[in-house]
Amino acid sequence: MKDTLITARRKRIEIYTFLICFLLANVANVYAIITYETTWTELYSSMGYVMLMACLLYVVWSLLRLLVYGVWRLIRKK
Repeated sequence: MKDTLITARRKRIEIYTFLICFLLANVANVYAIITYETTWTELYSSMGYVMLMACLLYVVWSLLRLLVYGVWRLIRKK
């Protein structure tokens, strides 16, 4: 089998990407709190949903990057 190496730069990029997804999920949560005029305790009581939303955003973003990279590679090959 071929050994793979994940560089520190790639790890940093992925961590920053997930942090951005987490911040976007938190912003969406704050927007929902303001829109529906609920209590601010929802900010930390719904942290599980925020984490789930952040993971979903990260997966969608990763699939989008994979799709763009695949199309770019096919175009470049020809």
